[in-house]
Amino acid sequence: MKSLIAFGIAFILTCLPWLHTAIAADPLQPYAGPSVRGVDTGTLTGKVMTGYQGWFNCEGDGAGLGWTHWARSKSKLFAPGNVAVDLWPDISELSVDERFTTGFKFADSRPAEVFSSFNRETVLRHFRWMREYGIDGAFVQRFANGVKNEAMRHHKDVVLANCREGANREGRAYAVMYDLSGLPAGGVARVLEDWKRLRTQMHIGEDPAYLHHRGKPLVAVWGVGFSNERRQYSLAECRAMIEFLKADGCSVMLGVPTGWRELKRDAVADPALYDVLKLADVISPWTPGRYQNPQGVALHGETYWQPDVVWCREHSLDYLPVVFPGFSWHNLKPTSALNQIPRLKGEFIWSQFVAAKRAGAQMIYVAMFDEVDEGTAIFKCVNQPPGGADPFVTYEGLPSDHYLWLTGEGARLLRGERAVAVEIPVRTHKSL
Repeated sequence: MKSLIAFGIAFILTCLPWLHTAIAADPLQPYAGPSVRGVDTGTLTGKVMTGYQGWFNCEGDGAGLGWTHWARSKSKLFAPGNVAVDLWPDISELSVDERFTTGFKFADSRPAEVFSSFNRETVLRHFRWMREYGIDGAFVQRFANGVKNEAMRHHKDVVLANCREGANREGRAYAVMYDLSGLPAGGVARVLEDWKRLRTQMHIGEDPAYLHHRGKPLVAVWGVGFSNERRQYSLAECRAMIEFLKADGCSVMLGVPTGWRELKRDAVADPALYDVLKLADVISPWTPGRYQNPQGVALHGETYWQPDVVWCREHSLDYLPVVFPGFSWHNLKPTSALNQIPRLKGEFIWSQFVAAKRAGAQMIYVAMFDEVDEGTAIFKCVNQPPGGADPFVTYEGLPSDHYLWLTGEGARLLRGERAVAVEIPVRTHKSL
């Protein structure tokens, strides 16, 4: 009997690499892996969710997409002069198979390495960090303009499948978030076709970790009601999309402009937007770049978040404010200043947690977990990036996990587990 058990274990271990390869080759299958009970995935209320871009590729990662999102020219080596990010990730915990060598070198001549979102172990590790630091889960970004390309869609499918596994293994919540950026007129139809495919083949929304709200699986759609002239899809298309998702048995969260309530600033000046928003379950106004310091945060909270919350309550909608740690996209857009919105060692994002709580928010969205492109990442990044003419932002000497920890503290603040205080929390324990 012992020999049979040993043989069985050996056989399973032998098959694991093949199984992982098979999942990467065909991620569109129902989830059948382990699931740990952790956060309550039945509601968005009381949650601090983060955005998970999952859009980083490296040459040789198997996706065939080159150095996507690391370099301005993805077909060329990610090296000095070809840079699209302003933060450098801390990959010290990653295994050898998760690391990809770039053309950069550290001061001691060591080659600098980065990760690929296409790698299953890396994604699982990111969800492990969410659990370790008390972050409830992630909205997995799915750019609608990219699902028309087979290679890009396959990458997104693999990332989504790995996020699903990571959330289930670590007791976190996850949900799909469609980003409509760049869609042409009529392009919203791609979202509907893609969602049908995820539902019928992947059975998305049915596994234990998928986030539900108001008794239904939650689908987020970002980019409704913006005045940006590049957004050629119409409000009528957005309305039809929401009606389709609702008819499919889903709750819907909409990412909208800051000025949605008054139809000003970044919002379309069309009252039809109100009718579209009232079809949703959750409203989430976009804020990165809308204020630049704690004083501006306080003013924004009083001017926008507080009356927004009142409006949403009057119309039976939930309200999900967006907070972010800082902003910088100098290497992506060289005409912009490096460290355009400073982090102030965490004071900036903490002021947003406080303002959101004071406004009456019962849920918060942190943008983003992994976006080093625009310098909004909260995951582990280094203070001593590789050298060269391309400048990088650092965590100002703080531990690489500082913003993971601080986001977890923000979740405690939201749930009333710590007092509301303007002063940033003092960390009394060491990094994990």
